[in-house]
Parts: sequence; C-alpha cells; structure tokens
Amino acid sequence: MEVSIKDLNVTMEIKNTGMELDVYDNEGKHLGDLYITKSKLIWCAGKTKRANGLQATWPQFIEWMNS
Repeated sequence: MEVSIKDLNVTMEIKNTGMELDVYDNEGKHLGDLYITKSKLIWCAGKTKRANGLQATWPQFIEWMNS
C-alpha cells in the first residue's frame, strides 16, 4: 500500500475539516481517500465524494479495531 498526505495544510492538532490521505495499491492504482477529522474517519472508495463516504466515529473505530 502507498498512503500519502494530499494536503499537509493542517496544524499538529486535527481540526474540524481534518486531513485527507490518498490510498494506492502497490501497482499505483488509486483505491480511495481517507478523511480524518477530530470526530470521525470517512472512507471514500475510488472516486466517491466525501459526503457519500462511509463514516465511523472514533469510538466506533476503536471498538472495531479492538474486536
């Protein structure tokens, strides 16, 4: 996997608008974007727009990872 920061225009603390990560497979195919905000994570597969992405709050994500 290749994960890169699309826009590093953020302070060290993640704010409401968050940050966006580009996610590529090992062949360079764009798999989607991951938005990280202070309240949730949003996965946008392929060319899915942020408003239509799959969302998880931080508590939901932590519970999922710990299960």
